[in-house]
Amino acid sequence: MLETADTPPLISRRTAPPTWLVVALACAGQFLVVLDVSVVNVALPSIRTDLGLGASGLQWVVNAYAIAFAGFMLLGGRAGDLFGRKRMFLVGLGLFTLASLGGGLAQDGWQLLLARAAQGLGAAVLAPSTLTLLTAAVPEGAARARAIATWAAVGAGGGAAGGLVGGVLVDVLSWRWVLLINVPVGAVVLAGSLRWLVESRAGDGRRLDLPGALLVTAGLGTLAYGISRTQEKGWTAAATLVPLAAGVLLVCLFLLVEARTPAPLMPLGLLRRRPVASANAAMLVSGSAMFCMWYFMTLYAQNVLGYSPLAAGAALVPSSLAVVVGSKVAPRLMRTAGARSVAVLGTLVAAGGFAWQSTMSAHEAYVTAIMCPGILMMLGGGLAMTPLAALATSGAAHHEAGVVSGLVNTSRTMGGSLGLAVMSTIAATGTGTGTGPQALTDGYALAFRASTAVLLGGAALMLLWLPRRVSAH
Repeated sequence: MLETADTPPLISRRTAPPTWLVVALACAGQFLVVLDVSVVNVALPSIRTDLGLGASGLQWVVNAYAIAFAGFMLLGGRAGDLFGRKRMFLVGLGLFTLASLGGGLAQDGWQLLLARAAQGLGAAVLAPSTLTLLTAAVPEGAARARAIATWAAVGAGGGAAGGLVGGVLVDVLSWRWVLLINVPVGAVVLAGSLRWLVESRAGDGRRLDLPGALLVTAGLGTLAYGISRTQEKGWTAAATLVPLAAGVLLVCLFLLVEARTPAPLMPLGLLRRRPVASANAAMLVSGSAMFCMWYFMTLYAQNVLGYSPLAAGAALVPSSLAVVVGSKVAPRLMRTAGARSVAVLGTLVAAGGFAWQSTMSAHEAYVTAIMCPGILMMLGGGLAMTPLAALATSGAAHHEAGVVSGLVNTSRTMGGSLGLAVMSTIAATGTGTGTGPQALTDGYALAFRASTAVLLGGAALMLLWLPRRVSAH
């Protein structure tokens, strides 16, 4: 029997596993996905030396993953709804693990970039299922808010732990192990998921919207490429304007296709819901600033302050703890102050940390150069992430769960990818023609000032548009 919007998802007859086990496996998948957004940051100087990549090539080591990840995530979410969340979780994790092996064995820059894009595709299939499996296992209410907080904390912790994990692996082994480490971990999570996860799907028989997926991925990737070209060519050169215009055109074509297809990748009607539209817009804006933090902080620690990869990763441990604390405290604050207030508070705290970081100098003590501003940035990020994710997924019907979850991750990750392209250009402008520690510091500081302005704008957007509390529809 086919499911309608008002009936529960199709679930296998096998006995459901304990809720905590579903949450643990979903969070393990999310941890791997988010870890690989940031784990390569501390390895970038070593990758540049070994493979001969330039500044723009290093940026694309990060962005090749992020763009494929965000661009195909809506498709991954819809595939989970149609073909089964467990099945897509396993397919995504398998592809992610194999691509990690290929990246770790890469002998040339193009091979590494191709592997990173394949990793991103695997992550795009995997990531929406992590949140959907979790929300399907936990009823809406306080228990789900706690589960989402755990998912958000693990995801944020994965991004934060990337610096430390990458630093240890680069110092002790080589940069290749920041990718190869995913192979044994992925195999363990695959085995556990095969054994314990239960299948569920919407089962409505619709087809995947492949044209929509290709258009949105090509459009956003072309936009990011155009922005990255501004570092060398400026904003008015044809080499910049042509890809920017092409990217905008492709995104517009995507919206046109979604409005006309009977089974859209992203039902535009979702964006008429205030919680979904406002929370995803807030994630896009705040993600464009927050994502850049790890990239510039690790470069600042190594290229300016002279830290080793291990020391650079260890320097960000307090920030890693702060983001987990913020994510776990957020549900308690949400019960009394409301989701909107907590999201705004977290964004303002993060903006304060970014403003502090923008005062960096080429010769500064660790406590004021990295630790204290980093704690503020990530504590605020953790506080804001949980209410935004809860608002964006509140009241979603079973047949929409995958696409709504995919939209959450897409907004955050694509905001970060485009933000990194913009902020890298801003940093290059601040650096000018200099190559010394002070010139680099000036560029990084300018990027942090720009991020502060973006976060303040994001806080105003949240205050004006977000609904006050999580509610069912």
